[in-house]
Amino acid sequence: MKKYEILPHAADLQIKVFGKTKEELFLNALFAMGEQQQAQPAKEAVIERDIEIKSIDSEALLVDFLSEALYLSQVNKESYFDAKFDKFSDTGLSGKIFGRKAKSFGEDIKAVTFHRLKIEKKSGIFETLIVFDI
Repeated sequence: MKKYEILPHAADLQIKVFGKTKEELFLNALFAMGEQQQAQPAKEAVIERDIEIKSIDSEALLVDFLSEALYLSQVNKESYFDAKFDKFSDTGLSGKIFGRKAKSFGEDIKAVTFHRLKIEKKSGIFETLIVFDI
């Protein structure tokens, strides 16, 4: 099973993400966002950051999770590619995200949007469409 696919969009970045569980869906969404930033790594050492998010539902949790990772990415000049959740539910998560320092980014992702976002389970696989403002 592929983690994600890029879909055409006139002005923004549109990604369809897949996962066997909601937790894997979130991990694959973080990986997809990190890959699309096209970061030029500054060092090989893996950096970890604590993360804790509470939201009203799964869709808001996904946007809030990716938005927090994007914020940390921009503030710390890091690109994140993985996470380990200590707690994960439809309305909250906590754990660590992992990434690397970046010299520069190839794609400037400005925001994670709610546009067309809906987490669905189809044929036993979770999927969602995420539109990033670039």
